[in-house]
Amino acid sequence: HGAAELDEMGVEALPRRTPAPAWLPTAKGEEGDFCLRSSDCSAGLCCARHFWSKICKPVLREGQVCTRHRRKGTHGLEIFQRCQCAEGLACRLQREHGPADASRLHTCQRH
Repeated sequence: HGAAELDEMGVEALPRRTPAPAWLPTAKGEEGDFCLRSSDCSAGLCCARHFWSKICKPVLREGQVCTRHRRKGTHGLEIFQRCQCAEGLACRLQREHGPADASRLHTCQRH
């Protein structure tokens, strides 16, 4: 019982790969398309929360406002998430020429 029966059944006994569900996009998502993770989006986009769903949004470029998270895990609490800064850029406090602490705005800046 067992090994001999498996031999008789042959390859057909092995599970077949099921095709991807029809709702799963075959091409990478464009800006505004629904997504589950950033790998679902085209180059230059990330998957970020927008209200109660997630959509492909553009990765931030130099000078654009970014979100700096003080504590790990607070990113998930936002209702409108921003993407991270593009490669070679960091989210830093914007340098102002006014009094210290005049602005708490963070922007994507070169390292």
